[in-house]
Amino acid sequence: MLFNTILLGIGATGGPLLLRLYFVRGGKRIWLSSALGSAGWPVLILPLMLSYFFNRGGRGGDRKWYKFYTITPPLIVFSAFIGILLGSNDYLYTHGISFLPVSTSTLIMSTHLAFTAGFAFVIVKQKFTPYSINAVVLLTVGAVLLGLNSSGDKPVNQSKKDYYFGFFLTVGASVISGLLFPLAELMYMKAKERLTYSLVIEMQIVTAVVASLFCIVGMIVNNDFQAIPREGRDYELGEVKYYVVLVAIAIMWQIYFVGTAGVIFCSTSLYAGIITAVILPVTEILSVVFYHESFKSEKGLALFLSCWGFISYLYGDYKENLKLKKAQKQSSELELERAEKLSPQTNLQ
Repeated sequence: MLFNTILLGIGATGGPLLLRLYFVRGGKRIWLSSALGSAGWPVLILPLMLSYFFNRGGRGGDRKWYKFYTITPPLIVFSAFIGILLGSNDYLYTHGISFLPVSTSTLIMSTHLAFTAGFAFVIVKQKFTPYSINAVVLLTVGAVLLGLNSSGDKPVNQSKKDYYFGFFLTVGASVISGLLFPLAELMYMKAKERLTYSLVIEMQIVTAVVASLFCIVGMIVNNDFQAIPREGRDYELGEVKYYVVLVAIAIMWQIYFVGTAGVIFCSTSLYAGIITAVILPVTEILSVVFYHESFKSEKGLALFLSCWGFISYLYGDYKENLKLKKAQKQSSELELERAEKLSPQTNLQ
């Protein structure tokens, strides 16, 4: 859990910052930057090979050398469906962030927790407490407040129409993101074979490949492949750094998605949404430091509500764990009493 949380945190902060760097320094290709959200999937082959060697080949497993994968056809179909949604999410988020400051888009994306909670309730029957409901409400109110009062935060030489267009695109990405988490959890729950971390990586690869193909079609239609060399030559940081930025974005988003999948694998989709929300203040601070973005009172209030909602969820989760431990302790004591009554030797002792 700790390892995957670290991966999620690195990707959730680095991904938006690097993507914004692409746009503020002269990048303009929406479908290209969307494809980068999933195009880094080849980096997952190495850990998958290591896992295969140590867990199967290295320990005398009965699988043949050519039987590299463990994913089944139903899981491939489910993963491909999630990949289509992920490709749509990549496009909406990338298009939205091209119009918005990182701090604003990050606060808007924090509303995905509300959508994650709603979809988790319907899809995986997630149980809620007053504290988790309070967290969802606070995060949602913070994002709405931001959208209604932060038009003055729009970048220079950008119309108010483009700003709000980016706002609603990012909200759409937040909705799809909230749907993706519970769907991934449902896929893990419905897997008819033993769920391992290797299998999770395999499903992530299928999802990323389909999402990449979805965006590549858009790149072909918009002639992005012909425009890449020209855009690289005109990039403010230089042609070499242009390609470095593209590769870094692709790798960073894969780190985020693998960390998210791992957290869901170890816990729940709602908890993955909570972890993503807690990274919000870090991204906010870094966007102000590196891009000198404004941090007005509306953002401060929205950030306060987001942090309040996160603390509320943590406190509720803490209380629920205490209740669970107390119930388990009482159950154990009752079983012990029954065992003592049924055992003559115990009574004599």
